[in-house]
Amino acid sequence: MSHSVTLRPIAHIRSDFPEKFGIPRQSGLVEGLRAEIVFTPEYRTPQALRGIEEFSHLWLIWQFSGTAQRGWTPTVRPPRLGGNVRKGVFATRSPFRPNGLGLSSVGLAEVRLTGPEGPVLVVTGADLLDGTPIFDIKPYLPYTDAHPDASGGFALQQRDGVLRVDFPPELLAQVPPQRREALLGVLAQDPRPGYQDSPDRLYWLAFGGVEAGFTVAGDLLTVRELRQKG
Repeated sequence: MSHSVTLRPIAHIRSDFPEKFGIPRQSGLVEGLRAEIVFTPEYRTPQALRGIEEFSHLWLIWQFSGTAQRGWTPTVRPPRLGGNVRKGVFATRSPFRPNGLGLSSVGLAEVRLTGPEGPVLVVTGADLLDGTPIFDIKPYLPYTDAHPDASGGFALQQRDGVLRVDFPPELLAQVPPQRREALLGVLAQDPRPGYQDSPDRLYWLAFGGVEAGFTVAGDLLTVRELRQKG
């Protein structure tokens, strides 16, 4: 039996990522990241959030809106495997999926019940593009959702550890203070595609109203330029 289901966004994310480049490859990798979940008018009711403050983490079900129109393919080339190895789409977290759905676990930092936009959830560690539509929110249950002994498969085959970041103080001072820790964390995760390793190439990362130009040599990322974006 085949039937279609219509999904309507209940909210959208407000994050510091205006572009896909630089978004952490998984949620929770950069805890310093903060984002806001802003509900659509139909769901701006405090009653729908009653009790949510009792949980430390949430599951977000959302849409890969930037690739939604590109369809899906049965195999994909995971960037972390160099972009040359094909894996089945259902063995990856590729955005090119039949229904284009994403799943992220985020920390719940604050619940704002009143304001001009109605209730707003402040979350940490989100790996979502600014404006991403959210279809559902569920509480994270540590007694059943966590599997410490689970196998990570080929997803563990990636660059070891994180990068050291050299961010000159005179450039870092141009970043809003509340975003400095998060930006440093994003850079340390190595935003480059897994198949790019040119020490002379200047990459640009847009984040929270600024653009950081950086190079990477070995395990050292050096910020070379910073410019205001807007």
